[in-house]
Amino acid sequence: MLRACVIDFGTRWDQHLPLAEFADNNSYHSSIGMAPFEALYGRRCRSPIGWFDSAEVDSLGTDILREDMERVHVIQSRLLTAQSRQKSYADRRVRPLEFMVGDRVWLRISPMKGVIRFGKKGKLSPRFIGPYEILERMGEVAYKLALPRSLTVVHPIFHVSMLRKYVPDESHVILVESVELSPNLTFEEEPIAILDRQVRKLRTKDIVSVKVQWRHRSDREATWESEDDMRVRYPQLFEASGTFFYFMFEDEHGF
Repeated sequence: MLRACVIDFGTRWDQHLPLAEFADNNSYHSSIGMAPFEALYGRRCRSPIGWFDSAEVDSLGTDILREDMERVHVIQSRLLTAQSRQKSYADRRVRPLEFMVGDRVWLRISPMKGVIRFGKKGKLSPRFIGPYEILERMGEVAYKLALPRSLTVVHPIFHVSMLRKYVPDESHVILVESVELSPNLTFEEEPIAILDRQVRKLRTKDIVSVKVQWRHRSDREATWESEDDMRVRYPQLFEASGTFFYFMFEDEHGF
């Protein structure tokens, strides 16, 4: 915004910063529905544009007023151009998403593990549960869903950005009964097996990590985690894996 306001003033742009700030505070902002000065003082502040209608012309001089008025006009014009450009960029990325009562949709939730990750493979893709039927449209961008009894603690109204149209595919369904959800729609993933182990040698120490398979995830979504952290959080996982895996790994890699 600042670049757009002072681009016409050349190397003397810093001398016009007060005018740029004044023009911005005295211009309409769509986010608050008024100018910042109007929100703060109850009305817009008088600008040099209105000085020609007062007796201040004689005391200040017409040349000074005309120069200031031209600068304010330039800055306001640049502000409108920048706002229009940003609006066009935002509108280009926005896709209107609407559902009808009776439609079935996926509900997005966020995984929460709290362990140090060494890899990101397969862990950043969105997760959805459901599908759930839309019971009612709440306003312009929210919908009320028919949630199961196990989710009675969750507020059933969700923003449209958390929903995705349901396309029938049994391989995509995750039964909510098998996922323990917290009231804020997050869940802690559960490891079920160790698939591999590796040691990364640094100058002063070795970093040991294990490849972990998670419940409700395929083998290709397994992630590398810190072995020390996994031993602290899930000691039963290493007991279940037994010593055979590690003896075999040590024989193959010489550890």
